[in-house]
Order: sequence, then structure tokens, then C-alpha cells
Amino acid sequence: MVSLPCLSREKERKQMGSTTAGARRLARGNDGWAFPDLVVETWGELACFTRPELKSERVSYPLMTPSAADGLLQAVFWKPEFRYVIRRIEVLSPVRWARVRRNEVASVPNASTVAAFQKDRRRRYDVEADRDQRGTTALRDIRYRIHAQIAVSAKARAGGNGFPPASEEKYREQLRRRVERGACFSQPFFGCREFTASFGPATDRPCQTGWNDELGVMLHSIAYTPQGERYRWFRASVNEGVLIVPEEPLPDGAVAVAATSWRADAGSGPDGE
Repeated sequence: MVSLPCLSREKERKQMGSTTAGARRLARGNDGWAFPDLVVETWGELACFTRPELKSERVSYPLMTPSAADGLLQAVFWKPEFRYVIRRIEVLSPVRWARVRRNEVASVPNASTVAAFQKDRRRRYDVEADRDQRGTTALRDIRYRIHAQIAVSAKARAGGNGFPPASEEKYREQLRRRVERGACFSQPFFGCREFTASFGPATDRPCQTGWNDELGVMLHSIAYTPQGERYRWFRASVNEGVLIVPEEPLPDGAVAVAATSWRADAGSGPDGE
């Protein structure tokens, strides 16, 4: 039997037809998931999980965000038939900070700017005129243990068009084998591409049990829609070195975020287009 991902009560009523089936499912334990969590350990020298309210100079959250954990797992293994559900993140090393100052460019090219350069081969971009020096408050010597589940889409579970029904067990085994071999589709990183991340099977290394903290609002995930990026949030707290991630983020509009000066769909680039 192919298991369903953990759903809210209302979603269970719609998809399973009765509250009895949903209650029976929750009685399994593990919040209704049919399989134990997939566990991947990751570590690196530097990381920056940027707080969105601080844009002029990057300042990291004190630990990895669920969105960053999701991106790291997708770099290891991903298929369009499923998505990762981050359940918890365990902090395995003390929180240490590092200050980095780098030369960067002040603007980011968008699609219209790239098209303009392709149309006119004589056009040039002067990086010296667009250079900006910025500081980054990053984390150093980090190590985490990510617990996640795989949620297969309803369309993939049903199969069709010559494809058999998708199996959650198949994707779980593929991820496990890739983690054991150290294989990945692209190099995982911690927030910035230059902050590369290593990964491997889970160890018995203990959590930082002395760390208990309320971190306020943290980025849960990013939804990519035709209207642009939609940021989703949750209230984060660390208990005995463990960040528990709810499956459902806060409702839309629960968090007010200041508009940024540049967005991918805003039509502004190095040349002001």
C-alpha cells in the first residue's frame, strides 16, 4: 500500500472520505507518517542563512532554515513526483560566528537585461562601476542532522500515460543510496554557493542540548508561483538543540515583510530596466 503524506484534518476528510480513516492513520504514531524519518547529516566550514529583514549586509539565522535543508536534499536527489517535508533539524556543533567582507555587485541581472545583451553583442557590463563591498555575518564550523519525509504527489501515485504508480519506498531507497555514496546532482551549499556543504549518513553525535532559544519568525519555505516568489513563515524555537518544523506554515499575511528594491519579476537590473 502506498502511504499518504501527513495531512491536516480537513485535507484528510477530503482525500480519505472519513474522519475514521484519518484518526486511524494518526494512531500509527510518528505524526501519521508510514515510515521513519529519513536522516542526513551535513557539515561545512561556513554558512549564511540570511535573515530577510536585513538586506544591505547579510546576517545569518543562528542555524539552518527548513528551506535551506530542503534545497540541500534536492541537490542530493530530487524528482518532480515528490517533495521533501522537513520535520526537524538537530544542531550538532556550537553556534560560532564569523565576519566576512567581500566585493560584490550591487545589482542582479534579470531576464530582460540578459535578452538585451544577447540582442546587442557590442553592449558591455562594467563591473567596476557596479561594484559594492558588503559584510556578511556568517556561521562557522557548522554541523546539522536533518530529519525529513518524502511526500509523493497524488498524480504520481495514480500513475498513467505509460508510467506505473510512484512508490514512496523507491524514492526513499534512492536517496539513502546516494547519501551513502556521497552522490549529488549539484554541489550542496549553505546559503551562499561558495559555502559548500558536505553530507553523509547520520551518526550518533549528540545534539547541543544546552541550547534553548526563541528565534522568532523564520523562513519555512518558498512557493514559486506565476506571480513570483511567495515566502512562507513559522515561529521557530530551539529546544535542547533541536528545531522542530511544523508541516504547515503560518497563514498568508501573518508576517509583514518590507518590500525589497529588486525582485526577479520587478524589471530592474544593472541598467535600470
